[in-house]
Amino acid sequence: MAEFSDQADERSEQPASLSGDADELARAAERATSPRGIIQTLAHRGLTLATAESLTAGGLSSRIAEVPGTSVALLGGVVAYASAVKRNVLGVDAQLLADRGAVDPDVAAAMARGAASCTGADIGIATTGVAGPEPHEGKPVGTVYLGLACRNSARERLELALPSGCAAAAAGLGPETADQWLSGSLRLELHGDRAAIRAASVEGALKLVEDFLATAPHGLGYSV
Repeated sequence: MAEFSDQADERSEQPASLSGDADELARAAERATSPRGIIQTLAHRGLTLATAESLTAGGLSSRIAEVPGTSVALLGGVVAYASAVKRNVLGVDAQLLADRGAVDPDVAAAMARGAASCTGADIGIATTGVAGPEPHEGKPVGTVYLGLACRNSARERLELALPSGCAAAAAGLGPETADQWLSGSLRLELHGDRAAIRAASVEGALKLVEDFLATAPHGLGYSV
């Protein structure tokens, strides 16, 4: 079984995934990740965060908001269960959704960009996937994509990069969007019931944000 590592700092251009028991992956991510540390690091670096959630339906933003003083970094979030909300609120490309469906790596990345864009945040984190109990759009239960996006201005200022295993967005973005954003996605292949898959998706998304912040060179204020 793959486990969440303590830190990842190498950009990957190839699709990758973490797979295993959803309960075990959730516990591994929770042990390795500090929401308080994420908020402190964001605040220290002058960064802000927004969420876009499909299968987790607000669970991710709720988990982040457990930290007192979260408002210094968390600007807001969008629950985008329906494809129409992904398209009309988050700005996910309609053709991309029609061609690929909602459970897709580039859709996840576009959701993250949309969350950051509509809230004015520097960083967006998104979840989309199949929690079950039935497959969806031909995707098996437990297929989850975590989307990550960061404004290039913030990325360049702090020398951030996509973490190891996070594949760069390849579709659904034009030249102007590509110039403005660094974005990508990480695939999870989870085994478990609906609650366990949703919980693992939340913890995995938090871990992805933490790993992204950890790609900054030492001395730029990372703390946990």
